Amino acid sequence: MSGLMDNMDRNNMIFRITGANVTGKVEKKGSRKILLAVAIILALTLVASWPALLQAAVGCDLNDPGRDVKLLFPESTGFRTFYVSVKDSGGQPLLEKIERALSDRFTGLYETIDVPYTVYEIYRGQEVIGYVHGVNQKGRYGGIQVFLALTPTGTIRGFYVQKITGRSARQFRSPEFGAQFSGLKLKDFSGYQVQAGVETPPGPISRIKNFAPEAEDDFRAILRAVKKNLILMDFLVFNLQEKSPGDAEISGLLSAGQPAGTSRLHSGESR
Repeated sequence: MSGLMDNMDRNNMIFRITGANVTGKVEKKGSRKILLAVAIILALTLVASWPALLQAAVGCDLNDPGRDVKLLFPESTGFRTFYVSVKDSGGQPLLEKIERALSDRFTGLYETIDVPYTVYEIYRGQEVIGYVHGVNQKGRYGGIQVFLALTPTGTIRGFYVQKITGRSARQFRSPEFGAQFSGLKLKDFSGYQVQAGVETPPGPISRIKNFAPEAEDDFRAILRAVKKNLILMDFLVFNLQEKSPGDAEISGLLSAGQPAGTSRLHSGESR
């Protein structure tokens, strides 16, 4: 009997205890069916939630605000952040105005209507001396993050590519490339068609040199990001300030009956 048991395929035996009884042979096939059912349920759950994951709003923050703000505004004594979105500042009608100004549609993960745009308001003492704002833009090999340092009237005084992937990243992040954007305003981009990548008639944007001709896609993506950045600041910050009485805080500004954003003063910052 013992020899017979030794010759049995123990891999085909599992035991189920019911009360005090140990009963028969249960094949692995039943367990496999259970595991398969669980796997199918998990897969269906993931598939059902995938569209929501793809549509999740993606903001753009400085990796090290304390360091980066000081590099872009050496004369600053402090800064604060506030947050704005197209959804809270005007919704679909505002989005359509922004798209018309851009001459292109907002699409994809980086351009949903509820993207929380982070704006850094820069101070020297009690005086607002500028803003830093970044946007995400789809590039050839992934996302590109382009930050602009702006004067209080919206003129570019600093340009910073925080994130870009590819062999041409060094050229696009060089000070010489960024210096080409200094002094430009939104109106300078009025003739630049982001879809075609041309300026009609040729003007200041046509004079911006591509430091990496082999990466034309990324160069055009950066130009689109700069124009988009300026448009968003114009609609979500500067226009709202002009409509607001006095020197009200951004967090108190109203558009279409809704707050334009939420203000947050970081510890260690002065105003």
